[in-house]
Amino acid sequence: MTRETQGGLEAALKLAPVVPVMVIDNVEDAVPLARALVKGGLPVLEITLRTPKAMDCIRAIVAEVEGAIVGSGTVLTPAQLQDSYKLGCKFAVSPGSTETLLKSAEDYDIALLPGGVTASECMALLEWGYAIQKFFPAEPAGGTAYLSSLASPLPQVRFCPTGGITPEKAPAYLKLSNVITIGGSWMAPKRLIEAKDWAGIEKLAAEAAGLASLGS
Repeated sequence: MTRETQGGLEAALKLAPVVPVMVIDNVEDAVPLARALVKGGLPVLEITLRTPKAMDCIRAIVAEVEGAIVGSGTVLTPAQLQDSYKLGCKFAVSPGSTETLLKSAEDYDIALLPGGVTASECMALLEWGYAIQKFFPAEPAGGTAYLSSLASPLPQVRFCPTGGITPEKAPAYLKLSNVITIGGSWMAPKRLIEAKDWAGIEKLAAEAAGLASLGS
């Protein structure tokens, strides 16, 4: 595998202005939640590996949700990357990067979206062939002011900022030239998931999808 698979990642990330970052506790919620998000116009989904049932949730969504482009999140180890590949994930997201993880990514036909924040981290990832990077945690790391300052010295890097972004802050990110899409969780709040309010989640997803007109 070569890092050319990030080309497929770029095409996927351009499908919607927001990638829902999902923390799912119960497998029975996975499919209806994903269907609501896709129906609302957000087909690219990141299911984080932060819960005991995350892998089962990914398996169910991949098998049952038509139109979903499924990725795993909070991928920290080669084993998690391998599991993501075996489950049929199209991409895997890491909050940062290590040499071990980057080397492992060469063994699997799955696009990796590694995190870079400092100029040195971003440059190191470029040397590995990663021109699309996660920017995390976006708000604590400096937000749009910091991210926009990276555009001039590193114009070849496009970012997916995630962490602390709200519907109110999203437009400012999407207007940046070096932002390809953003990650967020506000369209799938825990209270609506617990209430199984899939119509409410679909509505929030549609509102988020409407941010597409603000993209660069």
